[in-house]
Amino acid sequence: MTSSPRLTTAEWTVSPVNGLEETFVERDPLAQPIELGKAPSLEGADGLLGRRLRLVEELWESVLLQECGQSLVDLLQRLRSMCSPEGQALEYPVPEVLQIVEYLSLDAAIQTARAFALFFQLINIVEQHYERAEASDMRMVDSQQRTVRENEKFERLFPHLRAQGVPPGLLRRLLDQLHIRMVFTAHPTEIVRHTIREKQRAFSHLLSQLDWAEQSSPVQASILKEQLAEEVLLWWRTDELHQAKPTVLNEVDYTLHYFEEVLFQAIPLLHEYLSRSLKNSFPHLEPPAASFCNFGSWVGSDRDGNPSVTADVTWQTARYQRNLILGKYIESVKALTKTLSISLHWGDVDSQLLDALEQDHRLLPEVYESYSLQFRQEPYRLKLSYIQRRLELTRERNRQLADSANLPAPPPLANAYANAEEFLADLQLIQKSLKSSGLACRQLSHLIQQVEVFGFHLAHLDIRQDSSYHEAALTEIFEYLRILPRPYIEMAEEEKTAFLLQELQTRRPLLPLEIPFSDKTAELIATFRTLRRLQQEFGLPICQTYVISMSRQISDLLEVLLMAKEVGLYDPISGQGSLAVVPLFETVEDLKRAPEVLKGLLEIPFYRQYLSQQGDLQEVMLGYSDSNKDSGFLSSNWEIYKAQQMLQLVAESYGVKLQIFHGRGGSVGRGGGPAYEAILAQPGRSVGGRIKITEQGEVLASKYSLQDLAIFNLETVTSAVIQASLLRTYPNDLHEWSRLMESLADRSRQVYRGLVYEQEGFVEFFHEVTPIEEISQLQISSRPARRSGSQKDIGSLRAIPWVFSWTQSRFLLPAWYGVGTALQEYVAKGDHNLKHLQHLYHEWPFFRMVISKVEMTLSKVDLQIARHYVREMSSPENLERAMELFERIAEEMYRTREMVLQITEHSELLENDPYLKRSVQLRNRSIVPLGFIQVSLLKRLRENQGSRTGRTRYSRAELLRGAMLTINGIAAGMRNTG
Repeated sequence: MTSSPRLTTAEWTVSPVNGLEETFVERDPLAQPIELGKAPSLEGADGLLGRRLRLVEELWESVLLQECGQSLVDLLQRLRSMCSPEGQALEYPVPEVLQIVEYLSLDAAIQTARAFALFFQLINIVEQHYERAEASDMRMVDSQQRTVRENEKFERLFPHLRAQGVPPGLLRRLLDQLHIRMVFTAHPTEIVRHTIREKQRAFSHLLSQLDWAEQSSPVQASILKEQLAEEVLLWWRTDELHQAKPTVLNEVDYTLHYFEEVLFQAIPLLHEYLSRSLKNSFPHLEPPAASFCNFGSWVGSDRDGNPSVTADVTWQTARYQRNLILGKYIESVKALTKTLSISLHWGDVDSQLLDALEQDHRLLPEVYESYSLQFRQEPYRLKLSYIQRRLELTRERNRQLADSANLPAPPPLANAYANAEEFLADLQLIQKSLKSSGLACRQLSHLIQQVEVFGFHLAHLDIRQDSSYHEAALTEIFEYLRILPRPYIEMAEEEKTAFLLQELQTRRPLLPLEIPFSDKTAELIATFRTLRRLQQEFGLPICQTYVISMSRQISDLLEVLLMAKEVGLYDPISGQGSLAVVPLFETVEDLKRAPEVLKGLLEIPFYRQYLSQQGDLQEVMLGYSDSNKDSGFLSSNWEIYKAQQMLQLVAESYGVKLQIFHGRGGSVGRGGGPAYEAILAQPGRSVGGRIKITEQGEVLASKYSLQDLAIFNLETVTSAVIQASLLRTYPNDLHEWSRLMESLADRSRQVYRGLVYEQEGFVEFFHEVTPIEEISQLQISSRPARRSGSQKDIGSLRAIPWVFSWTQSRFLLPAWYGVGTALQEYVAKGDHNLKHLQHLYHEWPFFRMVISKVEMTLSKVDLQIARHYVREMSSPENLERAMELFERIAEEMYRTREMVLQITEHSELLENDPYLKRSVQLRNRSIVPLGFIQVSLLKRLRENQGSRTGRTRYSRAELLRGAMLTINGIAAGMRNTG
């Protein structure tokens, strides 16, 4: 392997663009007497975390010195000095910035961007590895908030519940119905390559070994530090960018990696921690079933706006998942065979196990021939050998399944497990026999719990599709059959509902064997047929949920049920079905309409009967991303809060259990943020021991890349659900506060929409001053950036690139714009109104959560960098208007910042969370120069746009690669994308 080229002084600098050419100049900007300040150090980072941060910075500089020379190291230090001690960009003299940044050659800019990206990822690993121990001492200085957060862990939660006088019977009923599902998605886009994720995990494992070695073996510690340096060097020489646009099955592979490496082992430990903590405080209560916490996935099944997710892709996804989990079970059974060496000479065996061994002998004589002599006195090992063989046959059956879901399935393999229940029964038989002789095996208990959670499906796949697809498909089908007097799409909602209900209660088929329809309709029909075959082959747990995005009316759900009836997923005679239809309410208007839609649905006798066959449980999904893009942060959060309140009241009035599916994003602008506070901020009885939450692709690594991280995250969510279900988290005078929030949300929405949707020139401003076009070209997702078409409007743009773009340019506008005006105007109306808001902040978890999220986001905003994007990237004809828009945005930011500080009674942002504050500042200091470099490269790239000869000596592909690397780096530094 050849090393990266060492760049000379001449290569580090180029003259400003002049005409059509760039030429090298023999001049080093580092030699100029420009004193912008000292490069920030890691001051304030004490303890083990501080030592590790300093270690990785030393490793980082050492590798860069070896690979690129002292010039790059010096340049990086100088660039990092271009910000204040708080991590913000300085009011800088433009010529000095241009001298350091604009004169860089493309090669130098790329090396600099790569270096900063590597730095961010290294410190991310260190913080993930050590932050919990550090944060327990530093986080939440405010005593009231500290009391709340102390109950994140089981070991503190249950004593707290006991101290609060929670009746054991009430806790037992809650634990019996406890149900938490974390649903992994492929978006926001996973910007970091799978290869890089592997290196991150390897680096983290070495850090764990170093922690131990420093206490016991200085020699081993020295060796491990050398290994860490080697890992950083290999990382530096690895390409950060995806080599090609990932396929959906690539995304499936990325996601399954977390199950294979972390979650399979983490789940039984989570249950063990809960059980032991519960017993210490409530010794007579039984813990919940291990399956109380399980997983779903949209990766390979979510087709909303992604034409690459086909019926065949979903079929293959299910096969991938089953193959992975069967492989893990086979490994576990092999390990268990080594453990259970109990001899008949020294222990009794249950008679049922001996009978089972006789039956296994008849069914699998080849296994008996191979192992009967070896294990003649070791019945558990012999039984496990039969189990292993049956698992291997089950995996072989999975491999024989055709790639296409439309091809006939091969006949079942003799003696393969038909389902996970058969496998579980064999394991429980072993456990029963051990228990009868006074033995227990933790390893076996863990495997049983893993089977209870993961089955043979691993994760529950949710199908998702936009409601308009179903309407268009049925319009085409009905028109082909000529059974309606006019097109279905033109019918009124009442007519649609009546017709659909009539069709749902007949056995008349609608779909011909040969499908003479458009590609879209044919693919939709194929999806439903594949869904039925999935349930037949893999069992019901593989896929029982169909999420209907952009749900607006009752017919949206009935259309899906009609399609389900046509493929055999619903029987109109028995009234039984195996598919749950889940409306997804996304925009503010849809959220307001949601309770009315649910009420209308539950008033239909047909649907009420259908729901009773599914345990009287109705799932409703609420979308955070599109409502935020539609109406702004404050309005979105309040409408979701209100919708939950009203939906819960509707469900209770009809005797139906409600499960809210929270479609949270990774960033605050898409509903992200700390899950613990978000769950406690849910209204009234809306949690009720059940919750379903999306885990976006961008946050998977930060939550699930390490076993300890995964357990901590799942423990935190579980603790919050239990606490929110048992203890009152809302105030007595909520009605009065609700009226105030309604007013604040309305005003905030007016301000937000006044800028984003009503301000002339804003769309052009957004496209010029953010890297939205370049983000759309990143090879990071199988999903297009826009829902449809190529029109450059805000409405068709997905929420992910919308938020991603504002994050890159350091505006972070979607997470706070409009909040400041609404708060300030309310405070100005009365002398005591500020005190009132301060009271709400301390007493109402919802309001505190909202303000805390805004505060956290504002700490990442850097208007100096944002102004640089506006000045440098606006076209000359739009510059004056762009600067006016920038000043309008800046005024709102300062207004919002001031109101947040007044309400929280803080003198500076994040005052009550010194750990997070330090973390943000640490990143900001290196994101600042990376932002300058990104602007420089984007300018060159856009000047090159559409020119065959090119305005610079670099090709468009080279410039695009440089810009992509800065996008990668800033995403790593900000710790999120969209």
